[in-house]
Amino acid sequence: MTETLVVGAGVAGLVLARELVLQGRTVRVLEATDRAGGQIARHEVAGIPLDSGAEAFATRGGTVRAYLERLGLADRIVAPLDAPAWLHARDGVTVPLPRVSLMGIPSAPLAEDVVRVVGRRAAWRGMLDALLPGPRGANAASLGALVRARMGDGILERLVAPVVEGIHSKHPDDLPVSAAPGLVHAMLQENSLARAVTRLRIDAPAGSLVAGLEGGMATLVDALLAELDRYGVPVEYGVRVAEVHPDHVVLAADPDADPATLRIGEDGEPIPDLRHGEIVVAAPGLVDPADGRPAVTTATHLVTLVVNAPELADSPRGTGVLVARGTAVRARALTHLSAKWAWVREAAAGREVLRLSYESAPEVDEALRDASALLGVLLTRAQLVDSAVTTWQRAARIAAPESIPLVGEQISGTGLAAVIDHAHRTAEELGARAREQESL
Repeated sequence: MTETLVVGAGVAGLVLARELVLQGRTVRVLEATDRAGGQIARHEVAGIPLDSGAEAFATRGGTVRAYLERLGLADRIVAPLDAPAWLHARDGVTVPLPRVSLMGIPSAPLAEDVVRVVGRRAAWRGMLDALLPGPRGANAASLGALVRARMGDGILERLVAPVVEGIHSKHPDDLPVSAAPGLVHAMLQENSLARAVTRLRIDAPAGSLVAGLEGGMATLVDALLAELDRYGVPVEYGVRVAEVHPDHVVLAADPDADPATLRIGEDGEPIPDLRHGEIVVAAPGLVDPADGRPAVTTATHLVTLVVNAPELADSPRGTGVLVARGTAVRARALTHLSAKWAWVREAAAGREVLRLSYESAPEVDEALRDASALLGVLLTRAQLVDSAVTTWQRAARIAAPESIPLVGEQISGTGLAAVIDHAHRTAEELGARAREQESL
C-alpha cells in the first residue's frame, strides 16, 4: 500500500493522519519544527502551564466537542465563567457587552446597552433590519458585508468589529459568514438578522458558546499524538520540505543531515532525498501553492501577565475586555484567564493571570498600562510576577490547488471546528478515492 506523507503536524495534519490510519492506510507525518500542534501550544509563566495560542473553542455545531469525545477527552471539557465580556468603547469607557448578542451582533439594536456603545443614531439604523426584505445580505461574502447590509456601519464598526477582532484577529470584512454557523439560515427563516441572533442564542444560551479543556487546549494535541503513537504513525520533527509534488516531496538541504540520506549532484553539492508516496499538505504556511508567492499574513502578539492583584479577583470584568479601535489602548483584547477558567484560577494559587493580544509587539510596561485601563485597576511592575510574549503568523485564506490535497486554516477558514471538520472530510474523500482506484 502506498504511504501517505502528511506535511505538517498542526491540528489539521494530526487529525488527518489519525483518520487515514483508522482507514488502514500507512501514514507518516513530517514536521519542520521541533513540536506538533501548530497554533495550539503551551508554555509556563510563573510556573503555571498555560496555552500560548488558542485557549478555547466554539461549541456551536458540536464539531469540536464530538471529536474531543472520540478522543476520550469528554471529562476534560470545561465551561468558562458564565458572565459576559466587556467592551472598551471608542469614548474610552468600559461597559459590559450586550448579553443577547452573537459575535457582537445585537438582538435588540435599540436596547440601552447597545445604544451606550454605538450611539442612538447607529442604533436606529440597526432597527431598519426589521424592515428590510429577509434575503437582503444573505449572499454576502463576509460577516462584515452581512452586518453592514442589515444594520449599518455604526453597529458593524463600533460593536461587531471589536468582538470579531478580539476572537478571530480579523476584521469582519475579512471573515466569511460561515464563521457564524447557521446565522444566514436563521435570518432567512426569521426575516431579520436581530431575530436570527435571538433564535441562535436560545438554541445555545450564554455560557455554551465556547468551552475549553482542563489543563489547556494543548491537551488536544497530546491526545492526538498519543493516538498516532498507538497506531504506529511516525511523526518526524525537524524535517523541512522544500518542494511538494503530487507523488513526492523534496527535502530542504540541511548541512547537519546524515550524509547517508543525501545524494550528491553534479556540482558536488548534496541533493536532499526524495520521499515518495501520496502527499497531503497540512502546512500551507505563508506560501500560496497555487502560484508560489507569499500569501498575505497578519501577526498576532499575545502577552501573558501574572500579577499579584487581589482586587481583580473581587471585581472581574467578566471573562475579559474587547477593545474598539480609536481608543488610547493599543491592545485588541484582554482575557482574564484566572477569572474565565476555574482550572487556571486553581493553578494560579491566588495570583491573577491576564492575556492581551496586539497587532504589533508591545513592551510589558505598555501591556500593564493597557490592562490597568481595561480592568479599572492600577497594575504596576512591583505587582508583576512573570510575563511572556508569543507571536503567531496567520496566513491568508487561499484557493486549494487541484493536484495536491490541502488542509489547515488557509483552506478551511479560521476556528478549530472548521479545521477539524475539513481535515476529517478530506480524509474521507481520500479514502473514497483510494477505494475507487483499487476497484478498477
